[in-house]
Amino acid sequence: MNDNYDFSKGKRGAVAPSTPRKKRISIRFDPKILEWFKKKVENEKGGNYQSLMNKALLDHIKEDESLEKIFRRVLREELHHDSPKKGTPHKKVNNG
Repeated sequence: MNDNYDFSKGKRGAVAPSTPRKKRISIRFDPKILEWFKKKVENEKGGNYQSLMNKALLDHIKEDESLEKIFRRVLREELHHDSPKKGTPHKKVNNG
């Protein structure tokens, strides 16, 4: 190993530039979460735990959006189910 290194032309920053599709941030996770994702990548024989975390978050967003659609559909069905049938009088609601 060399005792003297010349860092005068060194550049500070990321080793590999990030893709324009992704934004670099600093975030803290519970160690158990990181362990789980790293073990998952290890069991799948490759990949990147950060990419796996990104995919999990994207999947959660898609699921969350679909839950809203399901909620709206169920709500419409219930409102339609509770609406009065033809020929039946409306129930009076006392608001006061």
